[in-house]
Amino acid sequence: MMIIISLLLLASLLPQLTFTARVNVGIVNGTEAKPHSRPYMVSLQIDKKHVCGGFLISDEFVLTAAHCWKGYPEILTVMVGAHDLKNSKDSYRVEVKSYIPHQYCPFCSHWNDIMLLRLQEKVKPNNYVNWISLPKEGDVSGGTLCSVAGWGRLLTKGTLSSRLREANTTTINHEECQRKWGSMYFQASQMICAHGNGGSCLGDSGGPLVCGNTAVGVTSFVYIKGCNSPERPNVYTKISAYLPWIHQIIRNIE
Repeated sequence: MMIIISLLLLASLLPQLTFTARVNVGIVNGTEAKPHSRPYMVSLQIDKKHVCGGFLISDEFVLTAAHCWKGYPEILTVMVGAHDLKNSKDSYRVEVKSYIPHQYCPFCSHWNDIMLLRLQEKVKPNNYVNWISLPKEGDVSGGTLCSVAGWGRLLTKGTLSSRLREANTTTINHEECQRKWGSMYFQASQMICAHGNGGSCLGDSGGPLVCGNTAVGVTSFVYIKGCNSPERPNVYTKISAYLPWIHQIIRNIE
């Protein structure tokens, strides 16, 4: 019942946006990533089928979007060390021990769209598996060249990509993001928007927005009329706004 209610509310309240796990295209105008060049990337799966992206931030925690999990009894597994999801030679699945969506994620809408997954077992870093750094504090200025990656669809109504793909994207200043999205959808204190020749879409939710060697955002939502739209740039949850929450969760568990 809660899932039905939340979807009804989202349908009525958020007509202009859709979460990237629910639109009909994926990393558009991207290229195949060099195998294992992003060892922090993970595939979140249900019944061995990819549903969302995520990324390792330690040997025990994955960061992703809160809307990627609909709540119990839905069970996610985490595929680490993957490049080609059809070839499991260098990858393996890890069960999720704890799901920790942000406490102020109302019905897991676009506000506070962030979640920690604690893994059942710690991963060991190697050439295929490792974690990525988080920002220490502060903001990302507009005009910063960053990148996104995922196993999302390549074409409208196409199939998911079995191989990890990536694309460059450039952050946009908050004033322009606010103007293009409006305050009902975009909140500069907790979001970043970006646009480029390529971008995220279906199946790419939860993956990182990476600037330099740091994950600064979590792929959250896009314009319902088209991914990577210059009219409504892709939006990412701003990780720096949630650092106290992330550190508190990890500290309390350790």
